[in-house]
Amino acid sequence: MRLFISADIEGCAGLAIPAEAHKQESVYRAYAEEMTKEVLAACETAHSMGADHIVVKDGHGDASNIDPLKMPDYVTLIRGKSGHPYNMMWGIDDSFDGVLYIGYHAPAGNPRFSISHTSTGNSLYIRLNGMYMSEFMMNSYTAASHGVPILFLSGDEAICSLAKELVPGIETAVTKRGTGGATICEPPGRVEERIRAGVKKALAGRTCDPGCRLDLPERFEYEVTFKDWKKAYQMSFYPGMEQVDTFTDRLVARRWMDVVTAHCFVVY
Repeated sequence: MRLFISADIEGCAGLAIPAEAHKQESVYRAYAEEMTKEVLAACETAHSMGADHIVVKDGHGDASNIDPLKMPDYVTLIRGKSGHPYNMMWGIDDSFDGVLYIGYHAPAGNPRFSISHTSTGNSLYIRLNGMYMSEFMMNSYTAASHGVPILFLSGDEAICSLAKELVPGIETAVTKRGTGGATICEPPGRVEERIRAGVKKALAGRTCDPGCRLDLPERFEYEVTFKDWKKAYQMSFYPGMEQVDTFTDRLVARRWMDVVTAHCFVVY
């Protein structure tokens, strides 16, 4: 069994304020270590369930957060940014039997986690076919474009709930709950136990579960509402984008690759 794991940091145990996710801050290192532990928990459990090849994509910031020296010999870790529009999913292809997400978080515009965002802090929110778009949603459509089932996600309570709405068959592990600017954190040991239990359940025959598969729409309407009207004006010149109001740009496309390519240019 071949599995693809996309890992982020904001949804990992304990992290609650922006500084903890930024490499230049002294508090960051402890959370990078926790991200490594949570990825390891998923990898070790998946391997015990028959996954003999696991590709892990470090998806946060400059993509050099996970400790490569702690990865088992059955794990291939992808570090750094290739520049490909798949970004957090770069390395996925049709050969994988499932995708798992570690450390994911609520999307821009969601009030249930204090540092909710989608890719960067430039957008107030992003909508895809009328729904608020999270990194989970975007990356799951990328997985779907290769026919890969979406099996598991760990992260804050809001993204776990949204994941189940989009992919009913997915297993989730809640790491924290947000209210306003506060975050109620689960202990790291409990989070790692939940990840192990969730991955085990997800791999117990779920790769064939139709509830873990996401259908690609025939048409995509991608809208970014920026925080800065100047950014909206500038990005309205991206090919195919139109400015629909002072803060919002829209792209209509039939190919998923057109959407992720636009996204990697206009929100960064």
